[in-house]
Amino acid sequence: MTMHEVIYWYLAIINIVVLVIYGGDKLFAKLDTWRVPEKVLLLFAVFGGSVGALLAMQLFRHKTRHLKFRYGVPVILLLQIAGIVYLHVNL
Repeated sequence: MTMHEVIYWYLAIINIVVLVIYGGDKLFAKLDTWRVPEKVLLLFAVFGGSVGALLAMQLFRHKTRHLKFRYGVPVILLLQIAGIVYLHVNL
């Protein structure tokens, strides 16, 4: 397995995990029970799950009113895309 394949698999898995975690947190909010801390949700986006986070925010209508999510997650995604483009051009 090449390094590119490993990265693709990592990104696929982390984004699926993030989608499930955001969905679970929305369910927990509706049930008024234990919640996933916001910093954990944002850290999952930082570690490659920004696409899953954005998708989950729209799909579950979750955290869309919080400015740090509404603007923070797209900024994280843009920075990740910029990093990928930079590495692709310079490697």
